[in-house]
Amino acid sequence: MKRALFIDRDGTIIREPADEQIDSLEKLEFVPGAISALAALKRQGWELVMVSNQDGLGTPSFPEDTFWPAHNKMLATLEGEGVVFDNQLIDRSFPHENLPTRKPGTGMLTEYMNGDYDLASSFVIGDRMTDLQLAENLGAKGLRLGSEETPGWEDILREVMGKQRRAVIERKTAETDVTVVLDLDRKGVCDIDTGLKFFDHMLSQLPHHGGFSLEVKCKGDLEVDEHHSMEDVAIVLGQAFTAALGKKEGIERYGFALPMDECKAMVLIDLGGRFAFEWDVPFTREYVGDTPTEMYKHFFQTLAYNMGANLHVTARGENNHHLIEGVFKAFARSLKAAVRRDLFSHETPSSKGIL
Repeated sequence: MKRALFIDRDGTIIREPADEQIDSLEKLEFVPGAISALAALKRQGWELVMVSNQDGLGTPSFPEDTFWPAHNKMLATLEGEGVVFDNQLIDRSFPHENLPTRKPGTGMLTEYMNGDYDLASSFVIGDRMTDLQLAENLGAKGLRLGSEETPGWEDILREVMGKQRRAVIERKTAETDVTVVLDLDRKGVCDIDTGLKFFDHMLSQLPHHGGFSLEVKCKGDLEVDEHHSMEDVAIVLGQAFTAALGKKEGIERYGFALPMDECKAMVLIDLGGRFAFEWDVPFTREYVGDTPTEMYKHFFQTLAYNMGANLHVTARGENNHHLIEGVFKAFARSLKAAVRRDLFSHETPSSKGIL
């Protein structure tokens, strides 16, 4: 199903003058960031629909021919930057007429409400509360430019495009039942439960130091040993990263090293789609907490394979707890650097043009 962005005009794409009428070219002024953000959204494949109230357009007090030159100049400027609206819906009634075609009424949008559109995944973008009400009436998400959450167009862009870098992966076998929920552009959610307390502690370092949200649930045959649970978590987590990254457009791709008390850990990562793995982390204990130290090499190797990543891990230290925690933190920081995305870029970070 198709997704659409229903975008207000005055105050959202172009500045609204004091008299609220864009009736001359001299009044035409774009909202900062609007053109570049709309171009980025268009490149990402969003359908753009302009939905605007124009009070009394075409009446004797406001002749239609005073409106269109500025409007057409706006469209021509946007087209020059790759922004072409798929549809323009402009209501010409006065507020007191209270017609169903006037926002927040949905009269102009019946083709989208009855068509092949995923409105729950679509957005209404505007600068007024009526735009948010329109979103509610449509069953879409609403974003208000100038609000505390989205003060500018870059914030709008982050909200719209950030929803795309989320993955939910489930894997159920005779040995384990694993679910991973990963959101690369949302911070603050960390819910880990694998049945292995020290492993949970290590996995929790990833969202805290990687700047993303992560939920991991695993029910495994721990009465056998830890191997199946740790391996299958690595498989599903790697698949979640692959799914969330998608085409990897605009990402940094590479990443990081850090100290952990008396230990130092270095993690080099390339999200280039090719698997390679190097591990140089000498442990002096068989277990840390309730997890065997030998499993951490296998965990990261399995994770890298399922991410399609080049991963090199080196660490040195005396305290084995610090040693493996340093590795997880360095891996998290490496990921944070590598998955960071330029919202205004649609380029794939490879000379081949594909990752």
